[in-house]
Amino acid sequence: MSTVSAERLSKIFVEVADTLVDDFDLLDFLHMLTVRTADLVGASAVGLLLADQRGRLQFMAASDERARILEIFQVQASEGPCFDAFHTGEPVLNADLQSAGDRWPDFTRHALAAGFRSVHAFPMRVRREVIGALNVFGNTVGGNFDDADVHVVQALTDVATIGLLQERAIRRGEVLTEQLQGALNSRIVIEQAKGAIAQAHGVSVDAAFTALRGHARRSNRKLTDAAQDMLTDPGSWAP
Repeated sequence: MSTVSAERLSKIFVEVADTLVDDFDLLDFLHMLTVRTADLVGASAVGLLLADQRGRLQFMAASDERARILEIFQVQASEGPCFDAFHTGEPVLNADLQSAGDRWPDFTRHALAAGFRSVHAFPMRVRREVIGALNVFGNTVGGNFDDADVHVVQALTDVATIGLLQERAIRRGEVLTEQLQGALNSRIVIEQAKGAIAQAHGVSVDAAFTALRGHARRSNRKLTDAAQDMLTDPGSWAP
């Protein structure tokens, strides 16, 4: 990771904190976290998995479409760096995918096919409670994380986790996983809307999601609501 100024780090952490307000949009927040992490460390892509009500990891957000597809496969295969980080509570660092076939055979094959060459995973944790994990993918093997990189990314992940847990405990007094389960259900609607936009307007899935997210922000609505409107009345919506 290239040297990051204190000012830039401060802005990113403030943005994460400012997003955690009353009735915040969980899916938009998680997407922002993956994008900011990728920008911060110069990663090729970042993906995020969270545990559902049964303690099983589920895909929640990614900085781009390649990472989204790979994270969904990781969930289906029940193997990969995010699973290791989630179950151990410890980060997976500087894993060379070209020599990781014995560790994660199916995940490694698909990650290499997607063009990735290295991966890191950071647990989303507070003390002994781990609620998910963040994957950081690289296109090269050489750009390994040093101690400073690890501390920064883990700190950013920890701050986001603390915010999520406190939001649940303070605002509604409910179990965090209930909100996460609702977000998982909302994710289906958003994926359907992304596909419909991409097909209707001849754009990529990434571009479709950017358009949907922009529309939701301009109209001051949640992603799920904007996606549902698009699916209900496609003729009235345009990117």
